[in-house]
Amino acid sequence: MTQGQMAEIRAALHEEIDRMTADELVGLKEFLATYPDRLGAVLRNAPWDDEPETEEERLAVAEAEEWLKQNGGKGIPHEQVMRELGLE
Repeated sequence: MTQGQMAEIRAALHEEIDRMTADELVGLKEFLATYPDRLGAVLRNAPWDDEPETEEERLAVAEAEEWLKQNGGKGIPHEQVMRELGLE
């Protein structure tokens, strides 16, 4: 498709949108939200993780889970981390 053809299509679509009622615009927005984008399709079809978990990673996760248990299941507040890193 040429740039000129794409410009014509865009102009025609803009004209159609400009004639839509508020309800039609809402419907179009909802419809477009369901339209698959290329990146979304790639991410949906990508494997969860293509590398096996290492022993080092397993130990780090176990350590983090134990820390959370000892701290009431709560992480460190964002504000505290920012203070500790001197980023406030």
